[in-house]
Amino acid sequence: MLNITHHGGAKGVTGSCHQLTLDSEHSLLIDCGLFQGEDATEDAFDQLQIEFDISTVKALVVTHVHIDHVGRLPYLLAAGFKGPIICSIPSAKLLPLVIEDALKIGFTRNAQLIERFQQQLESQIVSVPYGKWHTVVEKNEEGSITTRVKLKRAGHILGSSYVEVAHQYPDGKKERVIFSGDLGAPYAPLLPAPKSPYGCEQLVLESTYGDRHHPGRRQRRATLKHAIEQALTNGGTVMVPAFSIGRTQELLYELEGIIYEAERNAKRGLPKSQWQALEIIVDSPLAARFTQVYRQLKPYWDNEAQRRLRSGRHPLNFDNLYTVESHEAHEQTVAYLANTGRPAVVIAASGMCAGGRIMNYLKAMLGDERHQVLFVGYQGAGTPGRAIQQYGPQGGWVEIDGERLDIKAGVTSISGYSAHADQKDLLNFVKRMRRWPHTIRLVHGERAARIVLKGALESLYKRKGKKVRVVTEV
Repeated sequence: MLNITHHGGAKGVTGSCHQLTLDSEHSLLIDCGLFQGEDATEDAFDQLQIEFDISTVKALVVTHVHIDHVGRLPYLLAAGFKGPIICSIPSAKLLPLVIEDALKIGFTRNAQLIERFQQQLESQIVSVPYGKWHTVVEKNEEGSITTRVKLKRAGHILGSSYVEVAHQYPDGKKERVIFSGDLGAPYAPLLPAPKSPYGCEQLVLESTYGDRHHPGRRQRRATLKHAIEQALTNGGTVMVPAFSIGRTQELLYELEGIIYEAERNAKRGLPKSQWQALEIIVDSPLAARFTQVYRQLKPYWDNEAQRRLRSGRHPLNFDNLYTVESHEAHEQTVAYLANTGRPAVVIAASGMCAGGRIMNYLKAMLGDERHQVLFVGYQGAGTPGRAIQQYGPQGGWVEIDGERLDIKAGVTSISGYSAHADQKDLLNFVKRMRRWPHTIRLVHGERAARIVLKGALESLYKRKGKKVRVVTEV
């Protein structure tokens, strides 16, 4: 059985990095992500260093471009990795943008250094189509091994993949290993749901929501609409912390749908809706750039989104949508919305309120009950987002930049907009395989989620009369 070593993501939700050893001379690295929230140590710089041996690593395979899966890539290249960086075609377009931003935040603002680094990165990127085998190791001499990888749609963000690794030993014996990356929930906006593979011997499976279930799309859309209408009635702003890539674009898609329905109802003679004049503000230059790339990658959208396009609609570029670019415009927007009570929806990074432009909105508006904070994604333990989510509904407080802020704004959470599969989806990913894995390694989840999912998987196998070894680091 092939050996798997975790260099992050096994004991927490972030920092995904998994090494698959093929033999003494060859290995693959699946993701190389940043640690965030409670997963980050006090000495973050030491934690970022690539301290494991990379001399055998023949390729890095990127499941998707979220920072907790690719954020240590600059350190990997600095450590001397010169092999191919294998990813999907959409990820190949998005990855340089993500890394440029990561470099500016955590590495350097020197434009020449960033440019040089970007050139090296782009020279190593190898984009492969979904569903096509790509050979990464092939030894022709006697006693050779052959290893191929295939990327399949994961439905998490645009370009996201799960990875199938097909390995043939020198004696002709074969083994298949699958790395789930982050799996998306079915019926997510814009993206087709992931389909289970035929089967494997070993599965490395994410477990972010391994202990819970999401509401259905109709229910979560109704919750989204209600939360925003409540703030509109109060004359306030809805602050939505969202990752620049993935969640922002999915929200824009849903909001376009709600506004479109409001306008259609008005044409039918129904009362005018406040939605028709509502401003949707994306306050993130990076999110705006990602949204442009999303628009360029329309062939990768799902069937529902394609139907909207054919009917002449523009799900990511509608009339009510405004983008804030400069820092000066950002400061003016914060002050204007905080002082006037002009109803608006502001989507800004970061998704866990651990930095970025959302922090200025929170500082200006958390103490005002007219406003709302709307969480649509996972809030990592130890992040300000988790504190607001946990203590806000009780009238508690949060510390931001050393300042204690009382939370008087409304706080609403919609787990259904998480881009992660829930427990049922994760079980279905396994259940719908023809050949179930005999070993499942649970990663990318808090301890409680991993333990609950472990029990659910063991129960599933027991009901079917099958044996399984579920590995979870505690």
